[in-house]
Parts: sequence; structure tokens; C-alpha cells
Amino acid sequence: MRRPNILYLHSHDTGRWIQPYGHAVPTPRIQALAEQGLLFRKAFSAAPICSASRAALLTGEYSHSGGMMGLAHRGWQLLDYEHHLLHALAGAGYRTALVGEQHLSASPEVLGYDDVLPVPDTTQEHVAPTAAAFLRERSGDDRPFFLSVGFFETHREFREAAPEEARYVQVPGNLPDTPQVRADVAAFKRSAAALDVGVGTVLDALDGAGLAEDTLVLLTTDHGPPFPGAKATLTDRGIGVLLILRGPGGFAGGRVSDALVSQIDLFPTIVDLLELERPPWLHGRSLLPHVRDATVEVNDAIFAEMTFHAAYEPQRAVRTARFKYIRRYDDEHVGPVLPNVDDSPSKDVLTGAGWAERPIPPEQLYDLHFDPGETVNRVPDPAYAGVLDELRERLDRWMRETHDPLRDGHVLPPDGALLNARHQRSPREPTYVFEGGAGI
Repeated sequence: MRRPNILYLHSHDTGRWIQPYGHAVPTPRIQALAEQGLLFRKAFSAAPICSASRAALLTGEYSHSGGMMGLAHRGWQLLDYEHHLLHALAGAGYRTALVGEQHLSASPEVLGYDDVLPVPDTTQEHVAPTAAAFLRERSGDDRPFFLSVGFFETHREFREAAPEEARYVQVPGNLPDTPQVRADVAAFKRSAAALDVGVGTVLDALDGAGLAEDTLVLLTTDHGPPFPGAKATLTDRGIGVLLILRGPGGFAGGRVSDALVSQIDLFPTIVDLLELERPPWLHGRSLLPHVRDATVEVNDAIFAEMTFHAAYEPQRAVRTARFKYIRRYDDEHVGPVLPNVDDSPSKDVLTGAGWAERPIPPEQLYDLHFDPGETVNRVPDPAYAGVLDELRERLDRWMRETHDPLRDGHVLPPDGALLNARHQRSPREPTYVFEGGAGI
């Protein structure tokens, strides 16, 4: 029997800030996809930064295990590019193709795709038509395909919004409701609308080529939106992601799942669906038993990490259905590491109010049932001492079992990596090249 095609659609910095998750951010084509497939309401990335999260999804191993502990365009690489999902699929007879964003290597040719489709940039105006043309050409091809379609949207800089568009927007709950923040959110909405157009263009081509019924569509993003307190943090705002699947395997019917899942579970799911041998390095769990109603839960906890973004900021987290524990491992810098926060009008509002001087506790524990916004740290509360001890031990055990180098002390970047200093205020400030022995 012919194996299904796999269409992997992925955006930049969107989180769950779109229509199917209840936000006032109209994305009608993505909404329609959700109504045809299966939407996961509690899906999380394994890291809140671009390369590390994508690496975890596409290799099925945590970013510290696979080597991608920073950004590919700043000098980080996978330890073994053969661990990429495309190689397992190529070995099963798939034609593999890439168009648009990939963010796992400085050069896409390193990855090993059969086809890297050229585009002048990775905005949807160029990526979507190129992907659509590839799909139209597949209608007579006997080989199943794996097509990775990466959109720049909703990364900064956003699309420009008209001033009147900012009048009625809802700002994220962790940000002040000011004219500057509202204008910032309005521009994000413009970018989300562009993303929706691109997704629709690709899905229309899939339908037009008669391939939809035999294709697993996987739509997700790398991490949370690029606002302060979201992207590059281990809050749910930073690691919570949209995840919608449609196609063979039970991903149909407009269903919604409340299971706790990680993007690291997607590689094992695809292996399970295609009945391939499971590679020994995979850390995640297949979603198929859950999708087919054989089990209620997938994970009783998910884990996430950040080590480098523009600057060094080592931290790890464990999240259960009710609790979140975050541990920061940098005793030398106790406030926000501002180069790791994308420059924006929202950031300007916070820094203008003294955000840079506000300390961040080295340990944070949140009761997500009573505090879903993660604002009240329960570490000092004796009523939560048992939960704190349990999650401390659980996080340490995960780090030990996955051979996290952070357990042994500060992690050094690779030689030649580009870094910002932690005391800087913007990722656009001058960087330095790390050479063995230099401070981080």
C-alpha cells in the first residue's frame, strides 16, 4: 500500500495567537483546517527559540541532545544531520523537498533534501506559490513526498497596520494596554493574516492536485509570539504552540484534544503511522494511541529548555497538567537578558518603565489551575513544598537521563559562534565571536 504524503507547514513565532485558539486574530483558512482535522490545545515546543525548537521537532530528540542549543545562523549545528526526519522518510522511498524557512543550518543543502526549491525570500508571497507549483507537479508521481513549507510570518518585522486597526485589538494579558502595544499587536495581526493566505494557497493546490485525501497535513509553529514575556521564555506564552493535523491515521473530524503533547512527539508519530523502525535516539511518544482512543493521555509531563538565543540564558522547565517549574542556571545575571527579547514597541514600553532592573527568581513554581498567567511564584509557599521537591527531582532526572551538559556547569558555545553580551539591550547591538576560553 502506498504510504501517505506528508505536508509540513510551519510558521515563525506564532504561538497559539490565531483564530482556532479563540483569539481575535482572524485566520479563516487555518480555522477551516482545524475544523477538518485534529487540533491540540495543549501542544508545546521543546524550546522557545527558533533553531532549538525546530531541531527537536525534526530529530525527535531534545535540543541539548542533538547539539542545537542556539541559533543556526549564529553558529550552532546538529551533531548528526542524519537524525533529521527527512532521512528516515527518504529511506522509506519518499521524495523530500524544502521551500522557505528551515533554520537548522546556515545552508539548506547541508540537510539532505532531494529538492531545495529556490525563493527570493521566505515570505508567503514567494513560498506559497512555489510550494503550490511543486504540489501540482506531483499529481502523476508514484513516490510519496515530504514537503517542508516554512513561512517567515509571523516573525518580526511585522506587516504594517493602518493606525485605525489598533483601536480595538486585545493585547496579551502580560503586557500593558497602551497605544504602542496596541499598534504592535495590530501589526502582528496583519502578519498572521498573511500567514493564513499562504496556508490557504498551499492547501488549495493540494486539493486541486487531488492529493488531499492521501496527505497528512501538519501545521505548527516554532514557539510563542515575539512579544516580551513570550518568545525566549519557558512560560506557556513562550513554549505553547499551535498544532493541527489532518489526514490519514485518524486526524480528522474537527476534533480537539486536551492531551499534554510536545513537538518532540511528532517524529515518533510519523514513524508509527508509516510503520517504520523507530530510530534509537527518539525521546518522544507517538500520538497515534491517543488519536485512536486507546489512551487518554500522551504525557504526564513535558520538558523544555533554553540555553542560548542572542545571548546566554540557561534555563530548563518541566510542566505537568497543573504545575510548571522553571530553573535558571545563571547566577551572574539575575534580571531579564534583553538581547534575547526581540526589539519592538512593546519592549520599549517595558524597558522605559524599568523592566531591565526587575530581578527574575532562579526558581519559579506556578499553579496553573489558579494562576494560568504564571504571575505568582509559589517557591516560597510552604503549602507547595511537596510539589516543588517532586518537580525539582523530576527535572534533574530528565536532565540526567538525556545527558544534559548543563548539569555539569556552564555550557560553552561552539567556536566561531556569534553572541551578544547579556548586559546589552538589543540583539542588534554589536556581537562578538566566541573563541575557546572567551567569557560568555
